[in-house]
Parts: sequence; structure tokens; C-alpha cells
Amino acid sequence: MTFDELIDAVQTEGHYPTRQRAEEIVRTLLAALGRQLTGDERVELAARLPEEAAVEFAAQIPASTQLTGGEFVDELATREPGATTATARWDAGSVLGVIGRAAGPELLRRILRQLPDGYALLFGQAQLSPMAHA
Repeated sequence: MTFDELIDAVQTEGHYPTRQRAEEIVRTLLAALGRQLTGDERVELAARLPEEAAVEFAAQIPASTQLTGGEFVDELATREPGATTATARWDAGSVLGVIGRAAGPELLRRILRQLPDGYALLFGQAQLSPMAHA
């Protein structure tokens, strides 16, 4: 996937009116995700992203404390002028769904295991809770 194809996929998925708006959202989400992921998953995801996207993602310094999915959305809402929690959730789902498909199922499972609760739905996956042992 090229960077242009990534932007086109997000524009289609998110129903953004312009390519420019889709690119803004992609860059915002890549930066936000880059602050959350660490380790091998971070390196592998960067390798699967188009070069321009990988640079945006990898340029971020991981935060010392990871945000839950809800906190992640709340933070996004504060970074975009005029955004609400609902629009930030839509933006996150539009971009992370495309990124999750680019990552592939195995890497996406590992990414979701690394991140706190609440990210699976943002990546378009079911949020499963581990079963308690009897």
C-alpha cells in the first residue's frame, strides 16, 4: 500500500469530503498511535506502513503511560479544532481500521494485547474479555 492508497482508503472508509481532510486525520492518528505503541509491535507496524506514514508514526516518542481506548479518543478530541468525542471516535475507527488491515491479523492481535482495554473496537475488532478461570 502506498501513502496515497492509505489516504484514499481512509477517505472512503470515513466518508471524508476531501482528500486533504482524510490526510489530516491520518497524520493525527498516526502520531497518536505512535505515542502508544512500543517494542517489536511498533517496529513491525512501521515496517508495514507506507514510508511517509511510517515516518509520522515512528517520529513520536512513546508516552510513559498508555491511554485506554476511551482516553485515547478523548485526547484526540482535544487535538482537533471543533472535534467532539463522537467525531474523534469516528476518526480513530476510520484510520485504525485501515491500519489494522495493513498490519494483518497476527500483528494486530499482538498490538491489541499490548494496548490497554478499549482499542479493539477502534481497530474494527470485537472487544473480548478473558474468561475467568473457575
